[in-house]
Amino acid sequence: MATTQHQRAPGGGQPPGEPVRVPFPVVDEVARHCAQDAEPSTVHIEIHLPGRVDEERLRSAFAAALARHPRALMRERPRGPLARRYEWELTGHPDTDPVSFPPCAPGALERARAGALDRAPALTASPPLRLDVVREPDREGCVLLFTVHHTALDGPACLRLAATAAEIYSDSPAPPSPAPARPAAAPLPRQSRTPALARPAQVAPGSPGPAPVPGNAMLVAELPVPRRESGAPYTVNDQLMVATALTVAGWNRAQGAPGADRRPLRITMPVDDRTRGPEMPIGNGTRLVEVGFTAAELAPGTDVAALLRTTAERTRALKAQPRPQLGHGAGLLTVPLLPVAARAALTRGLRVAAGPWTSTTLLSNIGRIPYPLDFGDAGRATAVWFSAPARMPRGLTFTTASTGGRLHLALRWSRTLLGERDGARLLDLFTHHLAATSSEAK
Repeated sequence: MATTQHQRAPGGGQPPGEPVRVPFPVVDEVARHCAQDAEPSTVHIEIHLPGRVDEERLRSAFAAALARHPRALMRERPRGPLARRYEWELTGHPDTDPVSFPPCAPGALERARAGALDRAPALTASPPLRLDVVREPDREGCVLLFTVHHTALDGPACLRLAATAAEIYSDSPAPPSPAPARPAAAPLPRQSRTPALARPAQVAPGSPGPAPVPGNAMLVAELPVPRRESGAPYTVNDQLMVATALTVAGWNRAQGAPGADRRPLRITMPVDDRTRGPEMPIGNGTRLVEVGFTAAELAPGTDVAALLRTTAERTRALKAQPRPQLGHGAGLLTVPLLPVAARAALTRGLRVAAGPWTSTTLLSNIGRIPYPLDFGDAGRATAVWFSAPARMPRGLTFTTASTGGRLHLALRWSRTLLGERDGARLLDLFTHHLAATSSEAK
């Protein structure tokens, strides 16, 4: 392994043989500032295959995929107390083998899911992700379960790695690069009527138990993709957005949350404009926007069809509007005028102070999986689930993807906010409201 003691080469270049250094982008730095062991910032991805992969072939294919996407081969560089930047080192090869094959045993998938939520990969070893190949004696096939440290990578970037590994494993040529996820669209004038500085509603606490364990819990479900009429002005993403808003509003009313009939909801929505081809930039590449809803729009008996049209106008305008990934304020927090330790303390303090103005929840819709994820004799993916971190104060996230005409939903929450029965109730509410957005319900 290359040493981490660096000397500048003559002329300011990188010394021969040294790992390439990359300063943390804004998203990575803010995430690093706010990292905490109690609620690890992990992205969980599971790819279900009808057959079982060969251990050595998969290890070899994934190593080759990492070599094709060297930006994933990174670790955090050690720094001194007065360092003004976090830096990634691009190692060129893994420090440790990220692929493991846990014993084939009953309950292996649930244990792997729990591990993905509770234990983040180390940032000090390259790459900052794990891949567990999960098998159970009473279940055909296997599950490729990724755990990604969200300080370094997001879900779509990891899925690109998985797609490349599938192409290598199956020895099949890469399919044509999918079209950009969101073609450019002209901004539309109609925006949310929610005042920009209005304090949004938060998800009302449930019944986490007398001594809740820190961390996240999760439920996954397979649902039908809601139908749309031909020529409908809204997308499946808009249907998911409306279902999420109605779910949280209904939950808050049922819990008797103060201000449930007055406060607006704001739902964070990641927007990803990267190409999905082999040249896709690896890292944290999404930008976050907030979709607002007034309390009146989410009142019982709301006109769902009208709300879908209004939501579509808002989301199209937000997607088309240029904006830094975390907004304009985050860039100011990462200007290297102070040591990173001082900036980290400032960022954490501001995060706590801004907690009451944090968006209500997050909806991350990956959309239709753009890759075949064909692992040769192990078959093509039959289901793909993602889940995004659900740290407090937001405490609840909805993540969706579709494969084979089915919608795969992961509902993830903070255990300090909600209990298992609360999660099940929220899943029932979401299923009900998503069905109400379908053209078949009209």
